[in-house]
Amino acid sequence: MILGIPVFLLSLSIHEFAHGKVADLLGDPTPRWMGRLTLDPRAHIDPFGLIVLLLTQRIGWAKPVPVNPTYFKNPRKGMLYVGLAGPLSNLTLAIMMAIILHVWRFFNYSTFGMPFSIMISIFDLIRLMLIVNVALAVFNLLPFPPLDGSRILAGLLPSRQAYILDYLEGNIGMMILFMLAMTGILGKIISPIIWFVIRLMGL
Repeated sequence: MILGIPVFLLSLSIHEFAHGKVADLLGDPTPRWMGRLTLDPRAHIDPFGLIVLLLTQRIGWAKPVPVNPTYFKNPRKGMLYVGLAGPLSNLTLAIMMAIILHVWRFFNYSTFGMPFSIMISIFDLIRLMLIVNVALAVFNLLPFPPLDGSRILAGLLPSRQAYILDYLEGNIGMMILFMLAMTGILGKIISPIIWFVIRLMGL
C-alpha cells in the first residue's frame, strides 16, 4: 500500500491533467487559470479524497478540473472529449507499461547487470502502474455521475436525458457511488472488467 499511494496519486494527476489539457486545446482557459495544467500531484490532490484513500484503501479521488463548456464551439461535444481524455490517458499509460513488460519478457527478464532485488522492485512498480491505470480507466468509464462515463454518455444522449445525468452529478451521484464502493458492490462490478482488459494486454 505504501508504494500504491504515490502510484495512485501520479496516475490521478495524469488523468486530471489530460482533462485540463483537452479543455485548454478546445478553447477553455479555466484549467490554465486555475493552475491545473501540471502533473504535480499537489495541484490535483483533494485532501478529503486522500484521507478516504488512506483509511479505506479502496477508493480515493482528486479535485475535478474546473471546465467551462461555454468556451467550446460545441459544448456537449466538447464535454464528451474532455470526459474521454482522462480514461484514455490512463489506458495509454497502462499500454506503455504492458509494452515494457513484454519487452522485458522478450529478454527473458534479464537483470541487465542490476541486483535481482532491484529488478524485482522495478517489475512490481511497473505492474502496479499498469493495474492502477487500467482500474482508473475502467472505473471512470462507468456511466454513473460524477464519473467521466456520465459526461461521455451525456454528450451522446438527447438533451433531456443529459440533463438528468447533470442533476444526479450535482446531488446524489457521489453519495451513491461511495456507498457502492464501501459495500463492495462496485468492486464486484469492475474487477472482472479490469482483469479482462489486463488479459487482453497479454499479461
